[in-house]
Parts: sequence; C-alpha cells; structure tokens
Amino acid sequence: MTHTPLPEDEAARRRAGLLLGTASYVFWGFMPLFFALAAPASSLEILAHRIVWSLVFCLILLTGARGFGRVLAAVRSPRLLGTLALASAIVACNWFAFLYGVKVNRVLEISLGYFINPLVTIALGVIFLHERLRPLQWAAVGLGAAAVVVIAAGYGHMPWLSLAVAFSFGTYGLVKNRVGGRVGALEGLTIETAVLTPPALVVIGVLAATGHSHFGSAGLGHAGIMMLLGPLTAIPLIMFSGATRRVPLSWVGMLQYIAPTMQFVLGTLVFHEAMSTTRWIGFIIIWATVGLIIADMLRASRRGRRR
Repeated sequence: MTHTPLPEDEAARRRAGLLLGTASYVFWGFMPLFFALAAPASSLEILAHRIVWSLVFCLILLTGARGFGRVLAAVRSPRLLGTLALASAIVACNWFAFLYGVKVNRVLEISLGYFINPLVTIALGVIFLHERLRPLQWAAVGLGAAAVVVIAAGYGHMPWLSLAVAFSFGTYGLVKNRVGGRVGALEGLTIETAVLTPPALVVIGVLAATGHSHFGSAGLGHAGIMMLLGPLTAIPLIMFSGATRRVPLSWVGMLQYIAPTMQFVLGTLVFHEAMSTTRWIGFIIIWATVGLIIADMLRASRRGRRR
C-alpha cells in the first residue's frame, strides 16, 4: 500500500504547528512557579486578574495587528460566538483547577492531571474527529492508562483535581479544533476573555469591597506580577490555538507530556511534595510511555521520508 507524501505547504504547516505546540507546553510547565509568586492572593482573585489582564494584552496585540475587524466578523456569527463562549467557560474551569492546585501545594496532582490529559485528548480525537492511531500509539495509550491507575492508587483516593484538569483542557482542545480556521488564535482568545471579563470584574469588585483584595495592597511588585498574568496567559494559549489548527488533535495529545513532566520536577524539587513508592512506579511507567510515543513518531517520520 502506497501513501502520497504531504504537499510541501501542508508539511510546513504541520512543522509550524509542532513548534507552536511544544513552545506552549514549555510555557505551561513553568506556570506553577509564577502562580506561587502571586501569593497571598486567593485562587479566585488570581483567576479574575488573569482574565482581565489577558483581555488587555489581547486588545494591545489586536491594535498592532489591526484585527478588530476580524473580531467583529466572528462575533456576528452566532454559532461561532457560541462555540467560543463555550470554550471560554471550559478554559476558566481549567485555570481555576490549576491555580487551586498550586495554592494548596498539590502540584504533583496537577502534573498527574496533565499526564491523563493526553489520553483524554487522543480519545476525543478518535471519537469525535475520527482520527486514526497507529499500533504503537494504541500501546502508548494503554500503557499510559495503566500508569494513571497506579499513580491514583498511590493517592489512596480518587484524584478529582487531576480529573478536573485533564477533562477540562481536553474538552477545550476539542472545542478549539471545531473552530478550525474560521477565527485566528488572537481573535479567538480576545473573544473568550471578553466573555469572561464581566464576571471577573464582579469578583474583583466584591473582593475589593470586602477587604479581601491583594491587588495594590501587597506592594507594587505583587501588582506587577498580577498584571503579567495577562501576557503569560495569552502567549501560550495563542500558540496552543495555532497548533490545534495546524496538526491533528492526536499529535497535540502527544506533545502534552512536556508540561506535566516539568511540573513533576517542580513539585518534587522546588515545592518538595512527597512521593511514595507507588507514585514513583506510576511515573516511571509514564516516562516509558513517553519513550514509546517518541519512538513511534521517529519511526513514522522515517517511513514518510522513504516514501
């Protein structure tokens, strides 16, 4: 059976998607460090400022890119606007779960969630987008699922925070994939943050009125950190959106092992969270899964060049 090589423009498009996806996950791998600096603000306050300053940053970028016309065109489509509004609600849930995990020193559980996430993403791609996996990829999915079971057993309870992170971000990726090329990454993120900004402003106002706001009262340095939440949120999300529009969702799922590996290192070496023997075994299986995935990708790449 012969396979037709990808056209050069499509091959370049997929290479760009891989680069964007890799960069976005490296960004997210370092995010627990930055969120820890935002203390003593609560998870809800950080989330609200993250939304508002992300919108501000997107509006600045849109001004330079002259993209307001494209945003208005997208808003005029009720179906597209509804899809992006749904994406905004889903990603807000993911942001809050992530922030809460950092706040209560459960970075390793967040890491587990993002290890589960590629399995969720791959499953969604197969079920809803009819993507096909090679035998080694199926083996990696099975091995990864076994590792998740082992790690969950080490916790001694259902890792609800991990599941919340995994399913919220996996579903967000699916919804963004449905948007396709109808709206650019920057324009889409602008609409998403604009949808979330009114409730975020309400949260900020309530916290300020009740004396529970830390923005401005914790020093200029802390206020600067809260404002930087905008670009630090927008940049990787824009790159992620660009990746989902250029490569199959299953490819994005494979890249998602980058961030949880980095978060695992931070959780053990920086935040000094405990690792039981069972958890170590589970994470070792996970890393074996990553090796299997990389081997499969290299094998497929060599076959493509020969054909």
